[in-house]
Amino acid sequence: MEERKVRVAITHGDTNGIGYEIILKAFEDPMMFDLCTPIVYGNPKVATYHRNAMKLNTQFSIISKAEDARDGRLNLLATFDDEVKVELGTPTPESAGAAQKALQRAKEDLKQSLYDVLVQAPVVSSNTPDREDRSLLVMFADDIRIALVTNRLPLKEVAQSISQEKIIEKATLFHTSLKRDFRINNPRIAVLALNPQPGTEESEIIKPAIEALEKNSIQAYGPFTADDFFGQQMQYGFDGILAMYDDQGNVPFKTLATEFGVKMKTGFPFVITTPDHGPAFDIAGKDEADPASLRHAIYAAIDIFRNREAYDDPKKNPLPKLYHEKREDGEKVRFISKKTTEKTTEQE
Repeated sequence: MEERKVRVAITHGDTNGIGYEIILKAFEDPMMFDLCTPIVYGNPKVATYHRNAMKLNTQFSIISKAEDARDGRLNLLATFDDEVKVELGTPTPESAGAAQKALQRAKEDLKQSLYDVLVQAPVVSSNTPDREDRSLLVMFADDIRIALVTNRLPLKEVAQSISQEKIIEKATLFHTSLKRDFRINNPRIAVLALNPQPGTEESEIIKPAIEALEKNSIQAYGPFTADDFFGQQMQYGFDGILAMYDDQGNVPFKTLATEFGVKMKTGFPFVITTPDHGPAFDIAGKDEADPASLRHAIYAAIDIFRNREAYDDPKKNPLPKLYHEKREDGEKVRFISKKTTEKTTEQE
């Protein structure tokens, strides 16, 4: 029986950036349609403008709802009818608003399970800190995976935002993601220190959090100072690295993952990925954007979706117990009556 294609929603991103360029270039390769059924959430007029500006040949079919998407073609779902002025290379409130409209429609359809995974084309990162975000940002490429305890916080606020509870929460999410999304059976997580030299945060917050994780059967190690850890290339001895703040994770990740970096937010019941780069306004409209990172964001979303299916499927119909148990004297024993046991002893 042929496995059905994963339905991949792709939002068009900031309409003055490289979003449409990398989408159209990614699906120049007909083999992409063997992997998935793409649904681009965007605007047909804007898509046509980008295609004509760079003389791209990728064709797309306009649809009005996700249910109309068909295999073997690039489906473009018209998310809004407003006229959008395209100013390639210049971020504007209008271009950011167009990105938000596409994302909003995609989220509404996701709630109705009209597609399987969501891939977001690049947008300008929000400056709003994720102080109460219950999800976890994970960056990955090849054999390196880095997650962040805090995200988009000013450096002066990082120390006061770190707590034992938060580190335990984020490390537990990371552990689950490594097992479920990446199919690593018994992941080893390196936890980075906050300070370049051991201080109060390390002794009173990070180290106790690591000890608590170990008691919960999570293999967490550290805290490691970032310069020693990456300077000695210790990252290759671990399945995941938990950094305390943006630069501590982003700088080494972008240095080590020079190509095909992908970001995702885990902790949600659905898969969301995005390329590890922004809208690249400096090259927008110049036919210079490389679609490789978007392709890898699509590949990763499909792989994670399949991995979750394989991980969750055995738990849907667990094997029944072969015998009943009851608790006696604080221990689990087979359900055998006391009289039966005494009778058997007398016969012996």
